[in-house]
Amino acid sequence: MRILALDSALARCAVGLVAGEALVGVRRDAAERGEASRLPRMAAAVLAEARVAPGALDLVAVTVGPGSFTGIRAALALAHGIGLGAGIPVVGVTVGEALAESLPHLGGRAFWCAIDSRRGRVFLERAGCFVSSRLDELPEAAAPVAIGGDAAIAVAARLAARGADVMLTDARVPDPRHVAMVARARNRGLRSPLAALPLYIDAPEVRLPVGGLRPPPAPP
Repeated sequence: MRILALDSALARCAVGLVAGEALVGVRRDAAERGEASRLPRMAAAVLAEARVAPGALDLVAVTVGPGSFTGIRAALALAHGIGLGAGIPVVGVTVGEALAESLPHLGGRAFWCAIDSRRGRVFLERAGCFVSSRLDELPEAAAPVAIGGDAAIAVAARLAARGADVMLTDARVPDPRHVAMVARARNRGLRSPLAALPLYIDAPEVRLPVGGLRPPPAPP
């Protein structure tokens, strides 16, 4: 199975082509403001180097969040465009699922994915559940936990200060291979379904004008 995996949910854009379980082509780039717009060129370069046409793909895997509003939408738009053009499924993967896939040996610890919301809060993904929390209002860790994500250091430090049994992992951003592996399992029915749509935890900051939107211009 050939899977094109896309991710721009956090502080990096990444595109990878996975054949079987091997990553046969990859591009990674820092996802500063506006960098998610480079995803189409990155995807084209990965496919060209591997000499694989979009029509020869079996699946498109894409991270749906939590993370950057713009980055998530950019990756999803590209994923659905490729999927529609090639007539293949597009499968959504959460950031936490991809990071957990990279950590198969946690010794029975529960995995918490902690993402910086850039609003003085963090998004926590735990066992398929999501919450937005201030660092000083984190939920209790009743059992040993392992922490990953771009806010892992801050969250692990707060939990450890409370006396929780915490292991800080080095999983910070999703890797295309792990995004693809989760998507493959989901496509085979081995994971619960997840729509390939943006996963937003907080309400968007954008607000409509008090007077509402302007009416569309009158046709000439």
